[in-house]
Amino acid sequence: MTATDATDATTAKTASAFAVRAGGSRQLAGTGALLRFALRRDRVMMPLWAGVIGLLVLSMPNSLKTVYSTPAERADVARQMLTNSSLRATYGPVFSDSLGGLTAWRIGGYAGVFAGIMSLLIVVRHTRDEEESGRQELISSAMVGRRAPLTAALLAAFVANGALALLIAGGLAGQGGAGALALGLAVGGVGMVFATMAAIVAQLTESARLAKGLTGGLLGAAFVLKAAGDSATDDGSSPLTWISPVGWLEETRSFADERWWVLPLFAAAVAIQGAVAYELAGRRDVGMSFLPTRPGPATGRLGTAGALAWRLQRGAVLGWSLGFLAAGAAFGGMTKGASDLVGNNDKTREIIERMGGQAGITDAFLATMVGMLGMVAALFVVASVLRLHGEETSQRAEPVLANAVGRLRWASGHLAIAFGGAVLIMLLGGLGLGLGYGADLGPILGACLVQVPAIWTLGSLAVLLYGLSPHLAPGAWAVAGLALLLGWIGPALNVPQTVLDLSPFGHLPKLPGGAMTWTPALVLTALAVAMTGVGLAGLRRRDLSG
Repeated sequence: MTATDATDATTAKTASAFAVRAGGSRQLAGTGALLRFALRRDRVMMPLWAGVIGLLVLSMPNSLKTVYSTPAERADVARQMLTNSSLRATYGPVFSDSLGGLTAWRIGGYAGVFAGIMSLLIVVRHTRDEEESGRQELISSAMVGRRAPLTAALLAAFVANGALALLIAGGLAGQGGAGALALGLAVGGVGMVFATMAAIVAQLTESARLAKGLTGGLLGAAFVLKAAGDSATDDGSSPLTWISPVGWLEETRSFADERWWVLPLFAAAVAIQGAVAYELAGRRDVGMSFLPTRPGPATGRLGTAGALAWRLQRGAVLGWSLGFLAAGAAFGGMTKGASDLVGNNDKTREIIERMGGQAGITDAFLATMVGMLGMVAALFVVASVLRLHGEETSQRAEPVLANAVGRLRWASGHLAIAFGGAVLIMLLGGLGLGLGYGADLGPILGACLVQVPAIWTLGSLAVLLYGLSPHLAPGAWAVAGLALLLGWIGPALNVPQTVLDLSPFGHLPKLPGGAMTWTPALVLTALAVAMTGVGLAGLRRRDLSG
């Protein structure tokens, strides 16, 4: 080879390397601008999610100190976890009886689940949701790289999880700096694992709603695996626990001789799943998916607005129904060990009786679990009602309303599923609760139905806000979240009853075991009917958003 040939070969290799680098940079062009735009759009949602999750974690040491005020009481509850498999399945094993260790036991797994939900919502919103609405195609017509939207979405999720990790680490530093840091990093790690998982699912599906549902299902499966593993062993050594990313959070053993070597599992999962998502994103066109939606019939079962609403929401109803049946069975199993958990701890008994509204610990615990099912069911009814908002803002409602379909008829199909579905999932939750505990189903099913007026009240508030203005509709989530927060940690923090009464659930009779009073249920039902009527009147009069 001559010197000239060698020079030409070197030049060709150099040019090829520059081309690869330029191509790689073009793939990420515009990432910074898209990230700033995503953070601006989520300037309310991200701080709200991170703040609520952080508050749940940071409030736990004081709550536990109130309930278990002495080291002996804390050691006793740790011993109870060794023998009670149903409670271990719900909360996991206890690795330390310090306030920090009990905080990680009591709320760590749930904080990880909430971080996963926050992360999947962020990623799907800025990827598949943008493509489904058509905005991504408009943005991509500018100088935006193919992988820039996905990168911006993952970076936005990283910012949210990083802020949450710092909040937890800083807020719990007084319980032990190393344990607080381990717990914060583990919670953020779970969030990022499901952020990258959502990124993969967003490439596979054609619908943002389906992407959220599938990723949420995977998150639920991870929690079930962890629960099954914790139920089988009392030291977290079950292979089922190690399969679950939520189980990895437990295996870090925060505040109990931290296992720092578990944290690289989160990093490896994020790296692998992120690489898969990037590879898939580079192999498809904008708006397309690897699993396209199967076209449905345009006539027959979809010949009415109600049938279309059922077709759109049947997957969510099925998922919530199965989830409530399983949750009810788990709560029923916990009830058997309620007396063992409380033991002679008067403060724990006082909190449960305050939540359950009666002196008998078993009835109080059952009433508490029924109330928890009701508050979670409020999230279903709000999500189902706000499907109207999603159909309108995505402009899918206009083709339906352009035919001989009025707005009230269109909305009534979705509202029937929302309010009727709430009754269905509460009955299934009661069925699981009764079967899990082995008690008479009649009183438990009746107690679950008593929760329905409060659930409908929060759903009707969503109808009211959406009917008046689509911009107000997301506010229904804040109200439902406040009701859940008050019902969950309010009694433990000894919040005054006047504050607890801000939630419609605070006015209902505590069943089973308590006395049935019809006035609150009837008043809440009338209020729900009135707000729904006002909301539908507003929907009928206002312009649809474009």
